Amino acid sequence: MEEIKSLNDVQNIKIDSKRRLFSANHDEILAGMTTDIYFIKTMEILRHMGISKKEVIAEVFPRRSGVLCGVEEVLSLLQDKNVEIYALPEGETFEPKDTVMRIKGIYEEFGIYETVILGMMAHPSAWATAARQCREAVGETSFICFGARHVHPAVAPVMERAAVIGGEDNASCILAAKLLGREPSGTIPHAAMIMAGDTVSVAKAYDEIMPPDSPRIILVDTFKDEAEESLNIAEALGQSLEGVRLDTPSERGGVTPELVHEIRQRLNQKGYDHVKIFVSGGLTPERMKLLIEAGADAFGVGSYISGSNPIDMTLDLKMVDGTPVAKRGRIPGLKDNPKLKRMK
Repeated sequence: MEEIKSLNDVQNIKIDSKRRLFSANHDEILAGMTTDIYFIKTMEILRHMGISKKEVIAEVFPRRSGVLCGVEEVLSLLQDKNVEIYALPEGETFEPKDTVMRIKGIYEEFGIYETVILGMMAHPSAWATAARQCREAVGETSFICFGARHVHPAVAPVMERAAVIGGEDNASCILAAKLLGREPSGTIPHAAMIMAGDTVSVAKAYDEIMPPDSPRIILVDTFKDEAEESLNIAEALGQSLEGVRLDTPSERGGVTPELVHEIRQRLNQKGYDHVKIFVSGGLTPERMKLLIEAGADAFGVGSYISGSNPIDMTLDLKMVDGTPVAKRGRIPGLKDNPKLKRMK
């Protein structure tokens, strides 16, 4: 698919009436089909004026602090363009209005991608920031991302990859984990128990057929009291049981520190101190701290990360043909950031 160059190109775009999904594919993104139309109009005007090939330096800055993510996609987006790119490494922190990326080159090389560049960093940086907040709250305690169900599937792997960049141990989304060179991590859903009508029988089947490296962590809140079911599962699986997962719904009060403490004590009293307690459902950094104190050993975090508001990113042209420039209210010229590294 050819890169969009003009309004005529836009008018000639035909969408297949049998197209099954609304999300953009890779070729459509690279062609500029997800940019704002006014960047195409801008290129038409600049070419007409004979100034589209001026050398510029653009800088990207955020409106609030966070953890940067999305740089690798921007580099891939512009890998065939004759530009220099300087940026913070993914996972690096930034403050409001820090320069997080600098692009130097002919404006015509990258101008139409401003929308895409900002979008590739705005939400991923928010997801990475939320994951970092969770990491800071839980220290070395393990937690994985359960947020794919809260976002469009086209961006689910982007979200879960960002969460790992921010500090999560792994992703549940298959593609996200594979993009990171890992195997996806996860247990089993309530659907399995509901289909079977019993938790213990599902736990036994899981233990029988799953590969040895698949952790035996079983949900215990589907049908019975969580403490009772935890002991039932521990008795059925014995030493092969790695953990029990609590996902008690809000209609039943959610997972409380008191519930975690009770289950920990009851498991210990029966000699199952090797069984870990895995918690998911409506978690926040503050709740995770309290649950760790009560005896929780690991977490699955979803909506706190997936529901993060994007970090507003802005791209400004700061130099044109070697002359410092800026829109009114901004300072002309480059704003240095010692964390910037040459990326391309």
